[in-house]
Amino acid sequence: MYQFLTPDNFIDYELIDTGNFEKLEQFGKYIVARPEPQAIWDKSLTEKDWNKMAQAYFRRDKNYKSDNIENYEKGEWILKSEMPNQWFVQYNYKSMHLKMRLGFTSFKHIGIFPEQAVNWDFIYDTIQNIKSEKSNILNLFAYTGGASLAARAAGASVTHVDSVKQVISWSRENMEASGLSDIRWIVDDVIKFVQREIRRGKKYNGIILDPPAYGRGPDGEKWILEKSINDLIKNCRQLLNNENSFLLLNLYSMGYSAIIAESLVKSIFSDFKSIETGELLLKDKTGRNLPLGIFSRFTL
Repeated sequence: MYQFLTPDNFIDYELIDTGNFEKLEQFGKYIVARPEPQAIWDKSLTEKDWNKMAQAYFRRDKNYKSDNIENYEKGEWILKSEMPNQWFVQYNYKSMHLKMRLGFTSFKHIGIFPEQAVNWDFIYDTIQNIKSEKSNILNLFAYTGGASLAARAAGASVTHVDSVKQVISWSRENMEASGLSDIRWIVDDVIKFVQREIRRGKKYNGIILDPPAYGRGPDGEKWILEKSINDLIKNCRQLLNNENSFLLLNLYSMGYSAIIAESLVKSIFSDFKSIETGELLLKDKTGRNLPLGIFSRFTL
């Protein structure tokens, strides 16, 4: 069934306004404005309102090239005097209590993707329902670890893989702030790590995939989504247990539909108990839905 998922439990987050290829968001006490290529409509609020409300504003690099995917979103943040460089937000769901540090990067990101909260809930609930003494979860392209924290909060053993050492340090800080421990941190190229795990005969109860459209491994390995995702999921099939397990795939690449994600998953897995596919949305204060990625997730 095709679904549209919008997080309902993220008290520390609000999408205030969208339009003119930007979004105005509140994270905890602070409001930030940053680019959003899918907000092609007009803003509801005036530019004066945005400038007054935003305590941090992202300005794209004047020398960026729209046809260069590596620097398309590069730029700098302009901060007002009351805006700190770092701050924390809280996310609560059932007995899961996550605390995550936010901060400004040169690529418009600040440390979390709030639309992913619905997947954190799914991860937590699914692990709680897995009939296994100890669930092993693999999080690939794991970024700052929201999904890893959700899995660990549910009691799973978690392996967190990302190619950027600084992002792993950020994830560890989030783990400690959330009162969690013992996540296994791996700085590596995802493709190479998965291939080694296959040779080792490892098995997991859950695999989380959140690949970028484009990226590089720690030794310069090139990742291009459309060229590598099919083979990677085939390899993940060898790592996933045949029962009491799940897979979650997120795709952010513009031009990809949820139908593509579902067809990709179904071409490799045919024995799932249930599958959900759709779009992740955030709703601004005027009620407009902003699509921010697609997902396909299933349980075995």
